[in-house]
Amino acid sequence: MNSHVSVVEDAGTRFPDYAIRGLSGASFKPEHFAAISADDAYDGFLEIHAENYMGDGGAPHRNLSAIRERFPVSLHGVCMSIGGQGALDAEHLARFAALVRRYEPALVSEHLAWSTHDDAFLNDLLPLPYTAETLAHVCAHIDQVQEAIGRPLLLENPSTYLLFEESTYSETDFLEEVTERTGCGLLLDVNNVFVSATNHGTSALDYLAQFPLEKIGEIHLAGHAEQDDGEGHVLLIDSHDGPVADPVWKLYEIVIGQCGPIPTLVEWDNDIPDWPVLKSEAAAARAILDRHAETYMLGRRHA
Repeated sequence: MNSHVSVVEDAGTRFPDYAIRGLSGASFKPEHFAAISADDAYDGFLEIHAENYMGDGGAPHRNLSAIRERFPVSLHGVCMSIGGQGALDAEHLARFAALVRRYEPALVSEHLAWSTHDDAFLNDLLPLPYTAETLAHVCAHIDQVQEAIGRPLLLENPSTYLLFEESTYSETDFLEEVTERTGCGLLLDVNNVFVSATNHGTSALDYLAQFPLEKIGEIHLAGHAEQDDGEGHVLLIDSHDGPVADPVWKLYEIVIGQCGPIPTLVEWDNDIPDWPVLKSEAAAARAILDRHAETYMLGRRHA
C-alpha cells in the first residue's frame, strides 16, 4: 500500500456511534461547513463522496472529523466502477476502505454502473446490460469491496437513458440476484426510478412493485432537469441541481409507507444553494419519515 493511502488510513480517533435509522440527511459541501457548525438545531446525518477525501489530510479531513464528531455520516462512492469488466482499481479500493476504517460511517454505498475502461476514466456513471456475464463480474466486484471494507455495501439503482437489447434480466431482478449472491444491501434512489421510468415510457410504480424493498438500507432523493430529446419527447436528466420534484416526493411517501423509516439522503451536487435550503429539503423528508414511523412500528408489533 503506497504512502498516499497511509495518512487516510490512520484511524487514531474513534467517533461516536450515532443511530441513523429514521433520520434524513443532506449532502455535505465544504462551503456549508461554517453554517452547519453554527447550526445547533440540525439533527440529521450528512453524506460525503468518498473521492473528495482521498487526499493526505488538510482542511478537508479536519472539517470532516469535526462533522463526524457531531453527526452520523454516510460514505458514498462514485468512481469504483462496480460494473466495469476490468479489475477494480486496487489503489482506489484501498483508499476507500481506509476511509471506512477512519470515519466509521453508518452507511457505505456505491453505484450499479461503470466508469472506467482500461486506463480511461470517464466522468459519468454508465449503464450496464443485465446479463449473466454482467451479473458475474458485478458480484465478484462487490465481494471484493465488501471483503476490503469488512461490512455490507449498499448498491444504488442507476438513472438510465437507454436500454440494452441483450439484457436477459429486468433491473429489479438483477438487483435482487446481486443481493442474494453477495449479501449486499440496496440504496434506492427514488429520483433515479422516476427519471428512468419517464425516459423509457414505463411505470415507476410498477418498478417499485418489483423492487426488493426489504433489502433497502438507504434512500436517495434529488432534483432532476427536463430536456427535449430532439424528437419532441421529454428527457429527464439526473442533474442534482434543484429541489426534489413533487412526483418523486409522492413515490417516496409510498415507499416509506411500505418500508418504514429508512435513512433518507437529499442529494444536491450542482448549483448548490445556501445551507438553509438544503436543510429544508432534508426536513421535508424527515416529516414524511416521522409521519409513517409510528404506524409502521405499530404494524410490526401486531404482525
